[in-house]
Amino acid sequence: MSAARSGARAPRRAPTVSLVLADVDGTLVTEEKRLTPRARQAVQALKAAGIAFAITSGRPPRGMSMLVEPLALAAPLAGFNGGVVAAPDLAVIECRSLDPDIARRAAAQLEAAGLDVWVYDAREWLIRDADAPHVAREAWTVKFPPTVTADLGAALERAVKIVGVSDDHERVAQAERALRDSLGDGASAARSQPYYLDVTHPAANKGMVVRTLSRLLSVPTAEIVTIGDMPNDILMFRESGLGIAMGNAGAEVKAAADLVTDDNETEGFAKAIERFVLGAAGAAR
Repeated sequence: MSAARSGARAPRRAPTVSLVLADVDGTLVTEEKRLTPRARQAVQALKAAGIAFAITSGRPPRGMSMLVEPLALAAPLAGFNGGVVAAPDLAVIECRSLDPDIARRAAAQLEAAGLDVWVYDAREWLIRDADAPHVAREAWTVKFPPTVTADLGAALERAVKIVGVSDDHERVAQAERALRDSLGDGASAARSQPYYLDVTHPAANKGMVVRTLSRLLSVPTAEIVTIGDMPNDILMFRESGLGIAMGNAGAEVKAAADLVTDDNETEGFAKAIERFVLGAAGAAR
């Protein structure tokens, strides 16, 4: 486990930790989407130390609900990278939908780039082909099935998130850059997995999640520790008091973090809590 990083911001520790905000896939859970006993114990230890715990993901809030009971979550769930913020009982607190024109343009550009297109609204996940890559895996992950439709046009009028999907990871990265150039401030485009490109409202990004939870929970952003593994987690590193990258993160993500822990297959999340959060908090107290 390394505490080194490169980049403009100097490494630091949050002097006071009031909230830990964690990404889910690639961070909190293993590659098989398993929440380990040690990860559960780490969250319990946070609460025993008086530190709140929250999760954020490109998943819909419904797709994170299976974590509420085992982690005894009390803080809001920030789904769709902040597109929908919901209470643990899934009651919607805030929703940020895409502008319909931006949604149509994004979907057309993703299709032109050769990516499959999925559309999420506040309740449904809509696709064209049930046999397309990653559909079955995603349904198993989020624990609910997609709605198959030949025409996504109506869904684009109410889209909270659009996903471009491809196993050509370079194609996904190129599409991310192209969408950022073409949509500008009209949307946020970031990879939540090497094969997923998420397009959301411009205020629906993980940096905004930090600010939203800071407001809802009355916690200064400087007292928030964030943990993640993908490029869409970089914005939450920048907004929080301390950013921790997973060992399975890419070089870009590690360079943006203050600290680096082990990967999600070797208890990197729990180790980060034990060493960097509870160790620091214990010393401060």
